[in-house]
Amino acid sequence: MKVLNPFLVPFNVILLPIFFFFVVSHVTASNPSIDNFLLCLPSRSNPSHPISHAIYTPSNSSFLNVLQYYVRESRFNTSSTPKPLVIITALDVSHVQATVICAKANNLEIRIRSGGHDYEGMSYVSNVPFVILDMFNLRSIDIDIPSETAWTQAGATLGELYYKIAQHSKTHAFPAGVCFTLGTGGHFSGGGYGNMLRQYGLSIDNIIDALIVDANGRILNRKTMGEDLFWAIRGGGGASFGVIVSWKIKLVRVPETVTVFRVPKTLEQGATDALLQWQQVASTIDRKLFIRVQQEVIQQGGNRTVQVSFIGLYLGRANPLLSLMNKKLPLLGLQAQNCTEMPWVETTLFWYDIPQDTPLEILLERTPTSATSYTKKKSDFVKSPIPREGLEMIWKKMIELQLENNFVIQWNPYGGRMNEIAENATAFPHRAGNLFKIQYITIWGDDNGTSRNLEATRKLHDAYTPFVSKNPREAFLNYRDIDVGTNENGSLDFALDFFKGNVKRLLQVKAKVDPSNFFKYEQSMPVFPKKQ
Repeated sequence: MKVLNPFLVPFNVILLPIFFFFVVSHVTASNPSIDNFLLCLPSRSNPSHPISHAIYTPSNSSFLNVLQYYVRESRFNTSSTPKPLVIITALDVSHVQATVICAKANNLEIRIRSGGHDYEGMSYVSNVPFVILDMFNLRSIDIDIPSETAWTQAGATLGELYYKIAQHSKTHAFPAGVCFTLGTGGHFSGGGYGNMLRQYGLSIDNIIDALIVDANGRILNRKTMGEDLFWAIRGGGGASFGVIVSWKIKLVRVPETVTVFRVPKTLEQGATDALLQWQQVASTIDRKLFIRVQQEVIQQGGNRTVQVSFIGLYLGRANPLLSLMNKKLPLLGLQAQNCTEMPWVETTLFWYDIPQDTPLEILLERTPTSATSYTKKKSDFVKSPIPREGLEMIWKKMIELQLENNFVIQWNPYGGRMNEIAENATAFPHRAGNLFKIQYITIWGDDNGTSRNLEATRKLHDAYTPFVSKNPREAFLNYRDIDVGTNENGSLDFALDFFKGNVKRLLQVKAKVDPSNFFKYEQSMPVFPKKQ
């Protein structure tokens, strides 16, 4: 990969096109900082890849389309949502370097976006003047089966990665999320949680190198960035420390045929009993088995009830799975007709509720198949089983709070490989001691219901308080939640929830690699003034 050294390109070497000056003078004459930023960009990027093709200002007819194409949360796609001064859709690594150098020189904040799956819009919204650095064009993937490794750029989606791996091998995969329109840049840097974590850990546990642009515009790999920074960007959120350009990942081996299943049960069909048993075994059962529990309120006859769906992936054939489940989780009543055998890559469609006969090329679609909606998400970690009376209280609360929304609560089991990795091995600390992780999802139809549904989500989250982790109440960085707190006034409460005992080291890394705190957003690691 050819990379421009930003310190070797003097301003007077590259001839700036006349039309570029024309664009700047007519678009941003009222903002000297943005004028200077735009004038700076060509001189700091590779002339063989003109950055002018990557610049979108509000006067460009495509500006709103480019901005909105990777907005996945309707709460942050309104006319009143703050808009960036400029969007840079980097076409070359030098464009990333130029954006960092020129923004820093002109005291402009940047927001870094790779896939747009940001529950709170922090990667593309700000209340201060800002520039979006959009990575979606940097999406190359290079698979090397003999070494069982791959390089994937930050703008590549999980679907593109899964599809590319499957083109090269039927027995290789990568442990990452089930939503295949996620960008790898942000997904991996926050941890990369997926349904093979019990066998192989998180995405970050299978990353062996990375390229990052630092606050000085330098591009660094694992050797040149050092082990402290490499540790921090695996689970600590890359956008606190630089711009992730690409990851080198270690592929994992999977059987040619694996098994998936989905078994729904209502409360009247014994869902509570099955869930009580699930809590006892889901984190200790064969690590090749991952069983998510998904809960939602449904209408049954004239009444509302809770339906609990048990959704599983087993890295093996159906017969041994059935034997295992009948022994360990008999109350679920898994039957052969509930199980479907398929290649691993096809399970990525199953988990996204896409019909099995759909061509795999759908993995290359970069926008979600469902319409963008209004949502609020939160997270929790559970260390002890929730008793029957607790479950019954939660069911009652879900039914009571459901307004015009749809609550979806997902319990994701731990155990296996996650119990074997130390809390400080990477910046992601949520390891041994957890039975499962919770994701709360509330979905509604329009902006009129936003305040009511945000409040309903918080009340349901409050109802879980007696049963989840405490001091701190742990939260998952990738499930963006502004309620956890911000770094305003130097607060670290949010960081303790996300990173627990790893906060001190993250602060040290931040102070070392970005002492001026150029890379910042509401939940980035802060820089504290040095003691006199």
